[in-house]
Amino acid sequence: MKSNRLCFIKLSLISFLIFIIGLYPVVIYCLILFRFLNLSLWWQWLLIPILFYFGFVLTYYGEILISGAIIRFFRIYYEAGDFVYSYTDKNAFKWILICTLYTPARKLIEIFPVGGIKNRYYRLLGMKIGNNTLVGGVIKDPCMTSFGSNSTMGEYAIIYAHITNYATEKLTIKPVSIGNNCVIGAGAIIMPGVTIDDNVIVAAGAVVTQNQHLLSNRIYTGIPAKSIQKK
Repeated sequence: MKSNRLCFIKLSLISFLIFIIGLYPVVIYCLILFRFLNLSLWWQWLLIPILFYFGFVLTYYGEILISGAIIRFFRIYYEAGDFVYSYTDKNAFKWILICTLYTPARKLIEIFPVGGIKNRYYRLLGMKIGNNTLVGGVIKDPCMTSFGSNSTMGEYAIIYAHITNYATEKLTIKPVSIGNNCVIGAGAIIMPGVTIDDNVIVAAGAVVTQNQHLLSNRIYTGIPAKSIQKK
């Protein structure tokens, strides 16, 4: 119990420090503004909404990219396998830490699109993404997910690479691999351990169950996903 509490404190401190570091760009920006802004001049009041906007953008990108860069620099990536869902388990601790840092950024990305920076951020988190690939929806475990080239993931689709069982205190992590020239339809759900070969279409709303292997040049639909025809 004591070791769990210490690990929780450690997790909280690490998260706090990383989020604070992400605020430094906007702090420097504000210091520069206070130095050169003269609000006694009426026309500078007209700049305030624009300056607030740039401050928000700096906060947004700072929190996303700096946290991602720290994760990349210190290699804070978890591994596949079965683990005890506890702060004292090294791999589970990394998973919880990534969730703590990544979830707020993911929510922001869902609300405010960031274009090509989204793929760059995912790569910082350990995700493999090929060329000309558009990743929409939600990626729950970037470091356990890989996309080939020329693939598309639709809005509201979700990819899970983990399952948590609170009753048994078990965390199961399995990688998800998606090939080249694939389409994951809007609202589709991809579960842990899934492998999708090249040239596969997963229809909107389909559910690809654990460890399922989708063969190339086919279209899959339904719950669970089943092949309905060859492309």
